[in-house]
Amino acid sequence: MCGRFTLTWQAKEKLAAELGVLPEEIDDADYRPRWNIAPTDPHWVVRMRYEERSIMAAKWGLVNVWAKDAKRAAKQINARAETLHSSNAFRDAFEKRRCIVPADGFYEWEGAGPTRRPIWFHREDGGLLYFAGLYESWQPRPVLSSAEGPEQWQRTFTIITTEPNALLEPIHNRMPVILPADRVDEWLDPQETDTEKLRKLLVPVADDYMVARRVSQRANSVKNDDPACIEPAEETLRLL
Repeated sequence: MCGRFTLTWQAKEKLAAELGVLPEEIDDADYRPRWNIAPTDPHWVVRMRYEERSIMAAKWGLVNVWAKDAKRAAKQINARAETLHSSNAFRDAFEKRRCIVPADGFYEWEGAGPTRRPIWFHREDGGLLYFAGLYESWQPRPVLSSAEGPEQWQRTFTIITTEPNALLEPIHNRMPVILPADRVDEWLDPQETDTEKLRKLLVPVADDYMVARRVSQRANSVKNDDPACIEPAEETLRLL
């Protein structure tokens, strides 16, 4: 699975250029560097709109349009690549609402309890990771919740996972689908309706695409969101 990730880039102009969007779109998404993005946190995704890439603010944890409430959001932070086409929760979004989730790393853990040790997976050159995702629009009920009129539609997303590559396999049995930069538009294309073709993109990234680093136990707590989260771990484990 993918339960925590990072996007630490400081320069919005560089980030916009890498994503193929206008810099002002990132401003609109209220961007700030993040070192510990957790389920149900606000983030943003990139989708295709009018044949151009566009940023959309969204919360992590997909809530279906037909849901009565957002209770399942934390349980739908990930979607299994193998069952997208048959899942009631994800099938429609797979066909019509695909996106990428920008990141530059993600965490997995060794051990359990107070000695649980985080490992940060990232590109050695610090480049972006393009997680394959799905998004949904949801409106809280009742629709007319105030004198000001109906509540606004809320956007939510999920990150697609697949079997691990050789780097992840010793640590976890799932990993996020990471699309190569030259396959992103193929995934985002709203005109693409061949789900069998799309499923062929949902495979583990090359074994040498990333590196792994044991990092500070500060990353264990969602309360911590600062550069110290990805500092190399001390040789001796310490409690928070």
